[in-house]
Amino acid sequence: MKSGVRALGVAESYRADTSTLAGAVVRADRVVDGFVFGQCTVGASDATASVIEMIERVDRPDVRYVMLAGIAPAWYNVLDLWRINEAVERPVLSVSFEDSDGLESALRAAFDGEALAERLATYRDQPERRAVELDGEAVYVRAVGCSDGEAERVIRAFTPEGGRPEPLRVAREAARAVETVRRES
Repeated sequence: MKSGVRALGVAESYRADTSTLAGAVVRADRVVDGFVFGQCTVGASDATASVIEMIERVDRPDVRYVMLAGIAPAWYNVLDLWRINEAVERPVLSVSFEDSDGLESALRAAFDGEALAERLATYRDQPERRAVELDGEAVYVRAVGCSDGEAERVIRAFTPEGGRPEPLRVAREAARAVETVRRES
């Protein structure tokens, strides 16, 4: 992959009722090229709309890929990768860092009624996770808007070392920094 290819990584840091979302535009050669921030409500269903709004606000047509840290930020605020892809017209990759049996049992334990039905419907509609080995570690990727092979190449190209793609690592650090400032003020 060419060194100037850009991805927007979106990660979170949360407190009791809101989650700070940070987006970091990072080139494949690890140059950080911009930031955008947003928020979503812990335990709600507004994360998808918040991510779309952030991507629109960053207004970077040169960003070729969107990477999301996980599928359910802010206490099961389940992301709809299909809706994000349709809105921003570029591949969307959700990356998680732990092997699991999925979120269904956790969703059932935390919600019931319409809140549960809505989350289960969104969650079940997402593509299956696929393991990608990175330096002896595995990440788990869901891809919309590109093939599994392209998704794997993108993840590898943006992960120079360790097991976390650089756009997601930088976004996570930015979200934590903003959340720290909020707590201290």
